[in-house]
Amino acid sequence: MSAQSRLGRRLIQLYAGLALYGASSALLVEAGLGLEPWNVLHQGLAELTGLTIGVVSIFVGAAVLLLWIPLRQRPGLGTVSNVFVVGIAMDATLAAMPAAHTLAVRIPLLLAGILLNGVATGLYIAARFGPGPRDGLMTGLHQRTGRSIRLMRTAVEIAVVATGFALGGTIGIGTVLYAVSIGPLAQLFLRMFDIPSASDSSTVVATGQPRRAILRR
Repeated sequence: MSAQSRLGRRLIQLYAGLALYGASSALLVEAGLGLEPWNVLHQGLAELTGLTIGVVSIFVGAAVLLLWIPLRQRPGLGTVSNVFVVGIAMDATLAAMPAAHTLAVRIPLLLAGILLNGVATGLYIAARFGPGPRDGLMTGLHQRTGRSIRLMRTAVEIAVVATGFALGGTIGIGTVLYAVSIGPLAQLFLRMFDIPSASDSSTVVATGQPRRAILRR
């Protein structure tokens, strides 16, 4: 594969993955059975402010990206694109979807949302254009404090979920199911969509950030 075609494929994977991530998150919102940790916060803030959840996601992503400065993290194209594309895709999907009222519809929406979220995560991480802003926050905290990535992720996401729930975000069986399944799903699709690089220097992901650290947005 030539360098030009490799770059083209990476760009397609990046934006397809981010758009699908937003759409899959919208399915979880519509299912109403529990959201992934950061969207619990986004939904809570949306309830508080009257903004759409997608717009809130963009504002939160931008605010988190500012925290990269003292943590000395370097964003890539994928990092900046993540802030905008996911929120726009989420709002667009929610606007196009009819309301789901019965469990016979909501449960399949939940399962589809989690599965597609895993596909989306594998797509955009395998493109190697940099982690999402929230993942960079956690890896940055790991590098600055010396604490494990797992501990940093757990601490941040517990705080995010607790704050979001207090503001009216949805926690439920979907939150738990997402937590236990997204890692294996993302790893599976990361291997499936991986693009062999011509050399290590062609990768835009910041050095020192292991893939296991960015298995979620």
